[in-house]
Amino acid sequence: MTNKVVTIETPRLLLRPLEWQDFDAYAKNAADADANRYLGGPQSRPVAWRGFMTMAGAWHLRGVSMFSVLLKETNEWIGRVGPWQPEGWPGTEVGWGISRAFWKQGFATEAAAATIDWAFENLGWDDVVHTIDPRNHASIMVAQKLGASNRGRGRLPAPYENVTVDIWGQSREQWAAHSGQPASEQPA
Repeated sequence: MTNKVVTIETPRLLLRPLEWQDFDAYAKNAADADANRYLGGPQSRPVAWRGFMTMAGAWHLRGVSMFSVLLKETNEWIGRVGPWQPEGWPGTEVGWGISRAFWKQGFATEAAAATIDWAFENLGWDDVVHTIDPRNHASIMVAQKLGASNRGRGRLPAPYENVTVDIWGQSREQWAAHSGQPASEQPA
């Protein structure tokens, strides 16, 4: 991968690599217990800093990681969505985490669909998974809207080896059949 700047635009969103100016909103979201109930729980600002820097470092060293999700209208940071594959992860994942103030507006689905298109087209992935806590009904609904199917229980690497997750996903061919067109052109 190269370290070129990647941006993805959807009708309402701009996705780009994390920038330092995103950190305050990222840390505020990481501290929200409801928003992080199924993402390892709320995090203090120093712990959020480590996660933020991990994602930024992955962009620098691997050329791919979670995108910051910004509202095009206001340039406001509303979450993170994108390709994610830490060492030992159970597949090539597109994951999402949207700030609570922006739930139930289709932003996770819109951003994830555009990211799946991008991952298949630019990363050469043949498969995309979403690791979801089986109690996280909102994320399950996003996965279903994306056309993913539940492949059953999976395991995450340490330190998350005791977290229960279901692996949702689809192949490149299943995605093409589901979307029928680039997801960025579909209504959210």
